[in-house]
Amino acid sequence: MGKIILVTGGARSGKSAFAEKLTLEAGSRPAYIATAEIRDEEMEHRVALHRQRRSLKWQTFEAPQKAQLALAEAGKTHDAILFDCITMYLSNMLCRQTEPLDEECLENMTQAQMAELIEAAKNLPAQVTIVFVTNEVGAGIVPENKLARFFRDLSGLANQQLAAAADEVYAVLCGIPVRIK
Repeated sequence: MGKIILVTGGARSGKSAFAEKLTLEAGSRPAYIATAEIRDEEMEHRVALHRQRRSLKWQTFEAPQKAQLALAEAGKTHDAILFDCITMYLSNMLCRQTEPLDEECLENMTQAQMAELIEAAKNLPAQVTIVFVTNEVGAGIVPENKLARFFRDLSGLANQQLAAAADEVYAVLCGIPVRIK
């Protein structure tokens, strides 16, 4: 069974840089599971910044959906995998839905997707470490609209599910990682 680490924190907290460091410390053959879908120039810029931080030794697997398949594939040849990020992955799922949203169905889909990712992580070879990155979106102001509040709730549920399965959990605050599990 692979080792599961969860890194959470707010926007620009330093969580991705810390997760990259953890991943490189865990193995010499790192893989990066990228979940972002580039839909505008601003997102393109953010993705470029993440790419610039990583050396050429990282192999990237694009997985805006069905990421459990990319995780299993990366685990065949890599000993350390960074999954960045869970909340972007959930956002991709939510953006594919049509109005009106069936909240119960989406909660079930979220739980199922997280269960698939956890199962894929647990099925990795024992020497593989997977570092999941997620955003802590519930610590800020209450969003003004229903969709944003629902996304916050789904993210919180997904984070709880992953944290329960993780061997280690870190919160990054102001660039400082704090181990909480």
